[in-house]
Amino acid sequence: MKIAMMTNNYKPFIGGVPISIERLSEELRNMGHEVTVFAPAYKEQQEGEEVVRYQSLLKGIAGGVSIPNCLDPLIEQQFKEGRYDVIHVHHPMLIGRTALYLSWKYHVPLVFTYHTRYEQYLHYIGLSCLKKAMPVYIREYTGHCDMVIAPTPLMKTHLEEMEINSTVTVLPTGITKDSFEPEKETVKQLKEKLSGDKRFLFCTVARLAKEKNLSFLLRSLKMRKEKAGGDFKLALIGEGPEKEQLKQLVSKLGLVQEVVFIGKVPNSEIKNYCAAADLFLFPSTSETQGIVLLEAMAAGTPVLAVKATGTQDIVINGKNGYMTEEREEAFEQKLMDIIQKKEIDFLRAGAEETAVNYRSDLIARRALICYSAAIQIRKDKEQMKMYRRNQRESVVNFQGTGVN
Repeated sequence: MKIAMMTNNYKPFIGGVPISIERLSEELRNMGHEVTVFAPAYKEQQEGEEVVRYQSLLKGIAGGVSIPNCLDPLIEQQFKEGRYDVIHVHHPMLIGRTALYLSWKYHVPLVFTYHTRYEQYLHYIGLSCLKKAMPVYIREYTGHCDMVIAPTPLMKTHLEEMEINSTVTVLPTGITKDSFEPEKETVKQLKEKLSGDKRFLFCTVARLAKEKNLSFLLRSLKMRKEKAGGDFKLALIGEGPEKEQLKQLVSKLGLVQEVVFIGKVPNSEIKNYCAAADLFLFPSTSETQGIVLLEAMAAGTPVLAVKATGTQDIVINGKNGYMTEEREEAFEQKLMDIIQKKEIDFLRAGAEETAVNYRSDLIARRALICYSAAIQIRKDKEQMKMYRRNQRESVVNFQGTGVN
């Protein structure tokens, strides 16, 4: 099968969508399929024969994001030459409109993954006023798709509540085999380096942005310090526009000795940081699928998270971690409970067991089933259109005979 992946962002930009696309594409290629990623150009992009880099209007804004030029004629030129069996688009705007046009013009089935609750990100571009209009747009867009993918069951429910007309199936982002194999010596060194004389080491991986709710996490840890002393260290991995504000908050809360900003870490090394930690702390309420939760679990690290869409399909209380309401007192109390009851070792086994179900090779096989279904759905649509057209022509021809 020949698959065209289309995206508004891709590596070197670090984010859930680029990671999802890269993992799925690599597994599909390993299975013998041809995958081409259509992605915007970046200042420091990684070249590859299997990536078509179309022009960007702006590069390196808002933490490394590029604003793509989805009218770049290179997109259609390369797409036409590729003779693809299916388009898998990962955004409903910008490249999403281009994918819609190409699907219509060349009669290629269109699959769309609803990765993000877009209404939660409109403030970045000053369009918070459009929050209520977003479900209307999503309904219109998905109505032209042959298959819609939700990364979690809860996101599928969310789409169904929008009353979209297309077939919706669940397909999460996969976890690579490498994620299950932390490097023991590196893990040991990281634990010693990061925890120092602290009793516990916690870890979180997130883009340093408002929607990741990191200020909530810091305030919760402030309560922990007030109750039990600074017996912990938090390794905060990631970069983003809120970094300086978060550093100021750390200072204000008196957590300078407890919080270390690690910065950007290659995805291949995340497993080692997670494995070194006693718990993975996750305060975000804006995720559609918590990929980093699964990566932490694959490394054998249990999770304490705020109850939200991106966590409820993954975290099982008492098995691989815990969820709490979005209240600092509740989050801090559950952290204390886990430590006092010495549940960490028990939860590690459950975390690893959960992650196995999300292996990227298994997810790729399910993706192929989705593509095949989309191809069949498109064929059925085309046949129905032809049938209706023939019926209309038959009626016109019959009326033209003058028979009453």
